[in-house]
Amino acid sequence: MYKKIIPFINCENELPVNVISEAVQYETGGADELFVYNYSGDEASGEEFLGTVKEITRQIDIPVYIGCYAERFEDVKKAFYTGASYVVIKYSLLRQKKVIKEASGRFGKDSIILELDNYKDIDNREFMEDLRELGVYALLLKHVEWTEKWISSINACGFPVIIRDSLSEKGMDDLLGPAAVIGISTNYFKDRDIFKAKIALKARNLEVNTFESKLDFSEFKRNGEGLIPVVVQEYKTNEVLMVAYMNEEAFNKTVETGKMTYYSRSRNALWTKGETSGHYQYVKALMLDCDKDTILAKVRQIGPACHTGNPSCFYTELVKKEYADTNPLTVFNEVFHVILDRKKNPKKGSYTNYLFEKGIDKILKKCGEEAAEIIIAAKNPDSEELKYEISDFLYHMMVLMAECGLDWNDIVKELAHRK
Repeated sequence: MYKKIIPFINCENELPVNVISEAVQYETGGADELFVYNYSGDEASGEEFLGTVKEITRQIDIPVYIGCYAERFEDVKKAFYTGASYVVIKYSLLRQKKVIKEASGRFGKDSIILELDNYKDIDNREFMEDLRELGVYALLLKHVEWTEKWISSINACGFPVIIRDSLSEKGMDDLLGPAAVIGISTNYFKDRDIFKAKIALKARNLEVNTFESKLDFSEFKRNGEGLIPVVVQEYKTNEVLMVAYMNEEAFNKTVETGKMTYYSRSRNALWTKGETSGHYQYVKALMLDCDKDTILAKVRQIGPACHTGNPSCFYTELVKKEYADTNPLTVFNEVFHVILDRKKNPKKGSYTNYLFEKGIDKILKKCGEEAAEIIIAAKNPDSEELKYEISDFLYHMMVLMAECGLDWNDIVKELAHRK
């Protein structure tokens, strides 16, 4: 199991737009997970913070830890509803231990992390057992001066441990050393290269999460110039963005930095996509085809991929036969965008606009009616009727999503957490 680098962001009194931008930079920069927190008990501040985290989880794919004021189970539930993978509860602010038990019972025993201010608590075996009974998954501990006793206590506490520290890179391998330590949470890497730090840690024989090719470039089939073509796809939509070439140096730099780097045949030089435009391509996956002569890259594209400003370089239509696109997510998104357009730009006579005008109660009533129709249709041995009733329900459900500020990305991400 590799050791994780988990940057933290203190969101108290910070502008949401700045926090979101910083979160995205951490993900694209190579962070394994992210810890964002605001332990203020102020209700208005707390609600704004939850909204910020919800936007963060929409924009990044790495697991998010949310640290918040948790007086009741309801507070923890709201925190999970942001899309966060873990909730961090500060023990010194906890009024009722049953909050942890309720939360772990509802969201799973691998979801609650307890932040302890007094590191000596980990030597209290009765206390540790109590936490285990409550359903605590891991501990977040502030770093203190390392001693053999301290390391021994961490390894013997019986919990995975995350060490929180504003550190210097020099001491990272020491902090990650104890077996029970699964990661380091730090703000050290703000505006720094996490990939570079990971390579340095790996050189010191520490297992960290870096890109590493399973095949050497010499095993690829290259053309006469020693190049291999690369087909680039947007990782979420599978849209083909562009085609370029790599030589061995470009491939190795891509794997090392996590940014797509190519070889320009016209300039006879390496180029990292986005160096001048800021439209970087961050690696999600690299795959080799069956003949070993073409690479497929799945990337997170920042901005448009094409120098013309088009999202994809493939925008010039040559030949086309009309066909129905039945990709489920494509269809759902297209229908949902029509619904959103009706909400923003009402159309006379539109049934969708009628529902929006009548409001949430009417929409909920229709969802309930359509759900009942599904149950009735399911009792019929002919599945054709059921197909239509499910379609009706999904349409009304999407109207409800639009009314409540959700989209398919929110739903898909939540389902992905449940796999």
